[in-house]
Amino acid sequence: MRQDLIWRLEALGFQALFGFLRLLGVERASGLGGWLLRTLGPLTGTQKTVIRNLRIAFPDLTPDRRDALAREQWDRTGRTFAELAVMDRLTPEGGRVEVVGLERLHALRDSGKPAVLISGHLANFEVMAAVIMAAGVPCQVTYRAANNPYVDALIRKSRERYGIRLFAPKGDGTRELMAGMKRGDSIALLVDQKYNQGPEVQFFGQPVNASPGAARLALKFDTVMLPLSVVRLPGVRFRVTVHAPITVPDTGDRAGDILAGVQAANSFVEDRVREVPEDWFWVHKRWPDRVYAALDDRLASDARRNGPS
Repeated sequence: MRQDLIWRLEALGFQALFGFLRLLGVERASGLGGWLLRTLGPLTGTQKTVIRNLRIAFPDLTPDRRDALAREQWDRTGRTFAELAVMDRLTPEGGRVEVVGLERLHALRDSGKPAVLISGHLANFEVMAAVIMAAGVPCQVTYRAANNPYVDALIRKSRERYGIRLFAPKGDGTRELMAGMKRGDSIALLVDQKYNQGPEVQFFGQPVNASPGAARLALKFDTVMLPLSVVRLPGVRFRVTVHAPITVPDTGDRAGDILAGVQAANSFVEDRVREVPEDWFWVHKRWPDRVYAALDDRLASDARRNGPS
C-alpha cells in the first residue's frame, strides 16, 4: 500500500508537469526543458558519463569543443523530455516536421509486408514514430515500460494522441515481436541501447554488445531493416529522413549474417551521430565497462606524462 501511494503521488506530479508544459505551448515548453537541463545537467553525476562518452567517440576534440558539445547536448536532451508533453503537436500535419524519403514508407505501407524500422536516440526520437504513424504504416513501437505503472499509463495515453501503439517486450521480446510481424505489422526499434549480451560489433572504433533482434527478425521474415533518422532544426522543428533499406545478408551462415546485420545497423547510427553529435543521447553508458576502464587508464597515463587535460 505504501508503494502504491508513492506511485500515485509520483503520477500526480507527472500529470501536473505535463499539464503545465502543455499550457506553455510548444516553443516555451521546449525552451524551458532546454534551459533546465543546460543549467542543471552539468552539475549532476551524469556529466561525467557525457564527457567520458565524448572522449571515447571523439578522442581528438579540444577540451573547449568537448565542453561546448556537452552543454549543447544537455540543452537538446532537456528539450526532448519537455516536448513529450506536446508530441501531438510535433507531427507532419502540424507543420513542424518535414520528411525526406516519405515514398519509402508509403511503399512499405502499400506492400502489405512487414519491415524492421531502425534508428537511434537521435534528437527527439519520438518524432520518427509520429512520422511512421502519419504514413499509415502498421507498426509496433517498442519501449521500456516505466517502473511506476501509473506514470506508464500516462505516457501511453499521451502517445496515443498521435497514434502510437506501444509495445513493452518482456526479456528480449522476440516471441511477441515475431507474432506481430506474422500479422503483417512492422516493428520499430532503437538499436543503440546498451546490451550486456549479444554479438560484439564496433561503434566509434570500440567494441559494444548489441541486440541482434533487428537483424534476426529481418532475416527470419525475409525483409529489410529500414533506417530512419531525425535532426533538430531551429524553432522546434525537425527533419526526418527515411534512408535506403539495409538488406541483411543470407549466406547460410546464420550467426555471421546476423553479425553483419547488427554491424550495419550500428554503423548507420554512428554515421548519423557523426553528422550531428549534439543530437545524440550522450547521457547513457553505451560501451562496456572495459572500454571505460581503458579510457580511465589512458587519461591517467596522459596526466602522469603531461599533466591534466
